[in-house]
Amino acid sequence: MAHQSAGAIVGVDVGGTFTDLVELDPATGRVRLAKVPSTLDNQAFGVLNALRAAGCDLPALGLIVHGTTTTTNAVLERKLAKTGLITTLGFRDVLELGRRTRPQAYGMKGEFRPLIPRDLRLEVPERMDAAGEVLTPLDEDAVRAAGERLIAEGCDSVVIHFLHAYANPAHELRAAEILRAIWPNDYITMGHALLSESREFERGVTAAVNASVQPLIARYIRRLTSELATAGYTGEVLVMNGNGGMVSAARVAEEAAKTVMSGPASGVMAAAYTGRQAGIGNLITYDMGGTSTDVALIRNAEPTVSNEIEIEYAMPIHVPMVDVRTVGAGGGSIARVNQAGLLEVGPESAGATPGPICYGRGGTEPTISDANMLLGRLDPTRLASVEGTSLDTVRAIFDDRLGKPLSLDATRAAAAVIRIANLKMAGAIRMVSLSLGADPRDFALFAFGGAGPLHASALAKELGIPRVLVPCRPGITNAIGCLVADLRHDFVQTLNTPLARLDPARLHAVFAAQTAEGEALIARENIEAAAIRRLYSVDMQFIGQTHLLRVPLDRPDVDTETLQRLFEEAYFRRFRVDLPEIRANLVNANCSVIGTRPEIDLATLIAPEERKATLQEAQLTRRPVFFDDWHDTPVYWRDHLPADATLTGPAVIQQMDTTILIEPGDRVTTDAGGNLIVEVAR
Repeated sequence: MAHQSAGAIVGVDVGGTFTDLVELDPATGRVRLAKVPSTLDNQAFGVLNALRAAGCDLPALGLIVHGTTTTTNAVLERKLAKTGLITTLGFRDVLELGRRTRPQAYGMKGEFRPLIPRDLRLEVPERMDAAGEVLTPLDEDAVRAAGERLIAEGCDSVVIHFLHAYANPAHELRAAEILRAIWPNDYITMGHALLSESREFERGVTAAVNASVQPLIARYIRRLTSELATAGYTGEVLVMNGNGGMVSAARVAEEAAKTVMSGPASGVMAAAYTGRQAGIGNLITYDMGGTSTDVALIRNAEPTVSNEIEIEYAMPIHVPMVDVRTVGAGGGSIARVNQAGLLEVGPESAGATPGPICYGRGGTEPTISDANMLLGRLDPTRLASVEGTSLDTVRAIFDDRLGKPLSLDATRAAAAVIRIANLKMAGAIRMVSLSLGADPRDFALFAFGGAGPLHASALAKELGIPRVLVPCRPGITNAIGCLVADLRHDFVQTLNTPLARLDPARLHAVFAAQTAEGEALIARENIEAAAIRRLYSVDMQFIGQTHLLRVPLDRPDVDTETLQRLFEEAYFRRFRVDLPEIRANLVNANCSVIGTRPEIDLATLIAPEERKATLQEAQLTRRPVFFDDWHDTPVYWRDHLPADATLTGPAVIQQMDTTILIEPGDRVTTDAGGNLIVEVAR
């Protein structure tokens, strides 16, 4: 296995508002940090600005790991490359028919636009059955003609999506071979190669997403690596995948769909890593940034990874991704009174430009950040990117836009904005916990993002969560996730066999092949892996059911009796129902091969020499802060807190990348890793 060159490691994450960077030199323990506005038209400029702001010596760097929102934004905004589809005769409308669901469960109408329009979805004669036997041979001339037509229509990329290719990919492989002779680039996606799973709708949409973002991520990575090379960087660039692993920039476009949710995944990986070092394995991660809030569940220091993610209506992306749920509530989320006279918060955001009113860049819409500043929770002199504003201006806008319609003064209107935002975020946390059979009271809340620690204590109280863990650098946790992420490759293979008829040797052979492929891929990466871990699971259901249940396995050489028992246990944990009389079906075999990275001491993110001897020395000032009423509240600088600090709220703790709000009665201690542990008052 090739190893990375010596030198500092950089993790850089591009968010909707800010681009965050952390540089860590494992040899010396030196840390450099940066937070700069994102450049959404060309994210590469934001990355380079962050490198410059941190004072990074590019020629001396050993590795850059990058989390990007390029593909996520492209899919959500439908700013995609023109893509064509070649599919089995009679099945061109699979992507449009989808499943029998509606955008709104109780709505009378809904709009859905498939990724690939009907005139670019072409059919060719071919057919496999579900066992992989050829029913209709592939018409090679029809494939060639379809490819030529799509080229003439101006398509940048193409999807080959044949029925039952997961069972026998021969026709897809031959069609790709024919297209490569005429297609003007490498953007050819075979459905089975990306996802060897049954369910033609989900496999087809996943392949369509992959093909339509391939040219975009390829262009972006080419631009970024070119700019870095021009600036003197000679090392490797790795890109975060949505599964929490990394892949070389040279190969990232091959499976571009796997980079969707790259940014949120990196934060979850940092949380799992931090929790493991802190001895707190069960976490609910809560990442509140400038545009949105992401939440996820971590059990036993292992993030929940799902291949059942639907990022919007009729947009299932069935490659394994960290199961992150997103709500449109971030620091820049706009508050308004709707036509019914009700207060709404988000999902529209003021973004980075012009941003909230308190940024002083011409923003005029009241936001969550403005509400926090009005309530004394934020110090306007320390807001990142602030160019000067007046608290009176913020108060006047809140009074006019929100207070008068709601018959409240500006302070109470701001408190109402915070309350509504907290309820939205609590709902997202319930989605990743209660809806999956997990009790939030059994977890700690891991609060990060630029705005997360401001709301964490109130959210924990709302949900009955007993503890909040605030890491060393909450505002740049996603960038830290890039530093600590492992190399990871996930595989899924459909077997779709009733358990009573399953040959265990067939399952064992699938696991062995997946493991061998994953280990080979990790060996190709130009980065050191300290060890190799393997995770095995199966997707199962009762015969006749539609939905799948993920069943983790301790070992790959499992027998059918053990599979039956584990499935029944998993079903009971999820639904609290015993159904032993219904026969089980094994649908998919899943394997994750993980190359774990060398350990990094996260405590070095706060320099020991910065710490003061007493709490009094760490205090900056006192100011009135509004909770249920105004409280005279001490304000501390986090880097100055003693290593064994203990305090009781109310308090405000400020640092370079975030502000932490401690509610009245909450008790705060620090641990050996530099984390703050908040025991929530009952």
